[in-house]
Amino acid sequence: MKKNKKLLLISSIGGHLTQLLQLKPLFEKYEYHLVTEKSEITKQLKDTYPTSLLVYGARNYPFRYIFKFSYNIIKSFFIFLRERPDVVITTGVHTAVPMCYIAKLFRKKVIFIESFAKSSSPTLAGRMVYPIADLFIVQWESMLDVYPNAVYGGSIY
Repeated sequence: MKKNKKLLLISSIGGHLTQLLQLKPLFEKYEYHLVTEKSEITKQLKDTYPTSLLVYGARNYPFRYIFKFSYNIIKSFFIFLRERPDVVITTGVHTAVPMCYIAKLFRKKVIFIESFAKSSSPTLAGRMVYPIADLFIVQWESMLDVYPNAVYGGSIY
């Protein structure tokens, strides 16, 4: 039987999504919904998981990125209202930041897991979400120097 808490798990595609999917044991314990960026690979997630897709927005084209990011903020807001999660869990990156702030706006919990790829310096998303995160988890002990209030959780791989 699933507990009453509903999780919204969000990340960008690639390694961040791979890390997020390592949390699959939570899927059996809680009601959940995945949010990531739309691509040929992520379209298939809908066959296995309850999933919503945002527009893929690489930052290497700044002008287009501004419009895509703005659209994703609005779409994130509507996904949040539809799903009504109790907790937002993210492995980052830019796609996830607006959802974390939306969650805080509605007084919901935010759990941020800093990227395994970062062992000595922060991600931009991490720096943005750290001040509002209810739980900030790092995967390297050395990252506790960067984020003093974080919790060392070890690798999720």
